Amino acid sequence: MLAVVTLAYCLFVFDAGTQLFRDADSGWHIRNGEWILEHHALPRTDPYSFSKAGQPWIQWEWGTDVLMGLAHRLDGLRGVASLYALVLALCIWMCCRLHFAAGGDFFLTALLAPLIVTTTSLHWLARPHVIGWLFLLGAVLYCERAPARFDRRQLIAVAAVSAVWANLHGSFIIGPVIALLYAKGHLLRRLFWPLDRLLEKERTRGFLRVMLASLAGSLLNPYGWRLHAHVISYLRDEALTSRVAEFQSFNFHDKGAHAVALTLALAMAGGLLAFCQKQVGRFLVVELLVWEGLVSARVLPLVALLGLPLANASFSAAWRGAHNLRSSLQRKMDAVLAYSNRLQQFDRQIRGTAFCAVAVPLLLLALRAPAFSSHIGFPADRFPVKAAAEVAKLPAGARLLAPDSFGGYLIYRFDGARKVFFDGRSDFYGAGFMKQYLVLVNARPGWQEIVRAYGFTHALVPSDSALRAALEQAGWATIYKDDVAVLLEAR
Repeated sequence: MLAVVTLAYCLFVFDAGTQLFRDADSGWHIRNGEWILEHHALPRTDPYSFSKAGQPWIQWEWGTDVLMGLAHRLDGLRGVASLYALVLALCIWMCCRLHFAAGGDFFLTALLAPLIVTTTSLHWLARPHVIGWLFLLGAVLYCERAPARFDRRQLIAVAAVSAVWANLHGSFIIGPVIALLYAKGHLLRRLFWPLDRLLEKERTRGFLRVMLASLAGSLLNPYGWRLHAHVISYLRDEALTSRVAEFQSFNFHDKGAHAVALTLALAMAGGLLAFCQKQVGRFLVVELLVWEGLVSARVLPLVALLGLPLANASFSAAWRGAHNLRSSLQRKMDAVLAYSNRLQQFDRQIRGTAFCAVAVPLLLLALRAPAFSSHIGFPADRFPVKAAAEVAKLPAGARLLAPDSFGGYLIYRFDGARKVFFDGRSDFYGAGFMKQYLVLVNARPGWQEIVRAYGFTHALVPSDSALRAALEQAGWATIYKDDVAVLLEAR
């Protein structure tokens, strides 16, 4: 039920038709997927920019690009929006499964659902990281349901899933880390608490085998171990990530920040409670997520999807174990718990597959209604949708100066035929290029030398940008302007 409600919310309240495309990177992902489908190969060098043309390019998300390209071929941007709306609903379904697998209460699952949806919606975008959420949920769910001993077939399955994951999104690197944290948790339980030491030792070894199987499977990608080296070097490059907005800390003064703050607080409290309950693996996973969520805004959805279900399990265990309350209050709590358990049993009896087989097609058919279909696309108030018609009239060899926030859209709009200066592939362009770019777009001292070095003939910049004023003062002529973008020509 929560998954289908999330799907309806995503499509018709969140306005998936435009909001999923509020990041320009969706554009180049779609076109790259179509390129791969057309050529049956991966482009080994950059085909989309003139600033880095011919440079080697590692595509660490090529599998998701193919999915997006296929969805776009089938039904345009509506197909891409449908794909990601379904994936987001599936994320909520798996999140509920994680709540129950960890021992969470039915009522608490329902109460935490709005926080999960609100926090994850910060990064509801038609980009590969949403696919990565599914695999991260699956990894923690597998560790929570892990048997006492892992046989060979299970390890082979782990390796196979990791191989698929490694070709879809760079978050595959976290899979072995999760298994290692659970292994450490069982090791600490064996060292510090008088538990079944033989069983804890076996489970520690089992999770270490899972970690190794995950690492081995992730090597099955077009780049082998070089993919791992690339992802790790990118994440460790502070000179680069410190200049990428989504790697910065969340602004707790933003609208709706109270929900994010509450999510972090509940996850942290649940993690500490898990340690007191000797669930050390859960404690390590949750607290690591909370720490990373405070450092980087892009981790906040994972705090909600992974941290809150584990916190629910801790709160529920404490609730069930509260035996020192007054008898009248204890009876009421027992009655609430019993009712919650009956609801959970009822939920399990519902034919979820049949229900979704009716609800999901109806919701997706509603996407074809003219009132909704007419609004699907990149938001015209964020991207140069109108100005692109004037850009199309420029000579084929024109060198267009445009910010990275426009780059992905321009790649999509012109099917990669018109090369861009910069787009959202920050790992490809590198820290040195990023520093130079920031000097240019902010019109800092030295920007004119950069303009001459790249030989720009035209510029498409936001209407309120500092660079627009600097270019106009330098004698560039305005060809077109609207509330979003201005197109200028060098004179």
